[in-house]
Amino acid sequence: MACTAVVLCAMGLLGGTATAAYADPGPGSGAGRDAGGDAKSGGGAPGGGPAAAEDKRLEDVRKEIEDLYRKAEQATDAFNGAREQVELQQKEIVKLARNIDSTQQKLAVLKRRAGALASAQYRDGGLPPEARLMLGDDPEGFLDDATLVRKGQQAVKGVISQLARTKGDLEGYSKAATERWKVLEANRKKKESAQQDIKKKIDAAKDLESRLAAKEKDRLKKLEEDQAFLKQQKWLDSGALKEISGKASEQGKKAISFATSQIGKNYVWGAAGPDTFDCSGLTLRAWQAGGETIPRTSQEQWHQLPRVALKDMRPGDLIIYFADASHVGMYLGDGAIVHAPRPGRQVTITGAGSMPILGIVRPDK
Repeated sequence: MACTAVVLCAMGLLGGTATAAYADPGPGSGAGRDAGGDAKSGGGAPGGGPAAAEDKRLEDVRKEIEDLYRKAEQATDAFNGAREQVELQQKEIVKLARNIDSTQQKLAVLKRRAGALASAQYRDGGLPPEARLMLGDDPEGFLDDATLVRKGQQAVKGVISQLARTKGDLEGYSKAATERWKVLEANRKKKESAQQDIKKKIDAAKDLESRLAAKEKDRLKKLEEDQAFLKQQKWLDSGALKEISGKASEQGKKAISFATSQIGKNYVWGAAGPDTFDCSGLTLRAWQAGGETIPRTSQEQWHQLPRVALKDMRPGDLIIYFADASHVGMYLGDGAIVHAPRPGRQVTITGAGSMPILGIVRPDK
């Protein structure tokens, strides 16, 4: 955590005096705001010119690329959710198949038992009890036999009843398996559609970046960093950190340790380690290391985990971003998060306020 604090200071992500030195990037940095509050270069010639026009073009490219990756991240969440549902339905179908198999075996046993009872009745000639009493030489013996017959009849009724219930169970399992299969196929199609959508968006973003020269790519990355910095600074200036003083739980410390040890590993959509991660794959594995099992996607993390107020946030908590809950990062303290940003980037530390916050959830209650 001490090393993390050094990194945060260097990046200007801490509150108080640590960020004061970075509050104004200065005219030489090229960071400013356009009318929409986005970062742009201020290093062009006064009144506009080739440099200013080039910065404006790169800023437009940055926004377009960011939009494509945002849409890809939304599709990634849909893909992860559908994949999770496919795995769940597969397990349910396997469970139902086992139930069907055991029920069929039980049904076969009951049918053999019912057949044996039917054969025994046939051997008795099928005579009713009254006729056998009149024709028999040993009425007392008959009465004893009648008691056994009644027990046999009850056994027959019991077998028939069991047979009916087992057949009903078998039909129920078969129907459930059919329904599960339909859901499985629907989720498979949804997964395939999301997968195609992700690839399309990422390919389009990569195509845009590939057209840039090396210097332009460096400038583009700088524009991204400037934009993130300005949003973080605005968040810090709002006083958001003043009331936040929570300490990490023991589980939270383990989760943070895992997440920060992944810094530098590539973002890959749909990945959950050990070598690559997407945003929710990182938080999933981090909290598994902390001893908690949490949902796979950022949207389900938002919907299922307990929510806490911003002022009660503590290190280890998960910050959910954007109105559709399509991104997540882990709070480290001092106004910073560790997260897997997007394709083409690596797991990194950035400002907690560098993206629009939807809310905070706590995996360890």
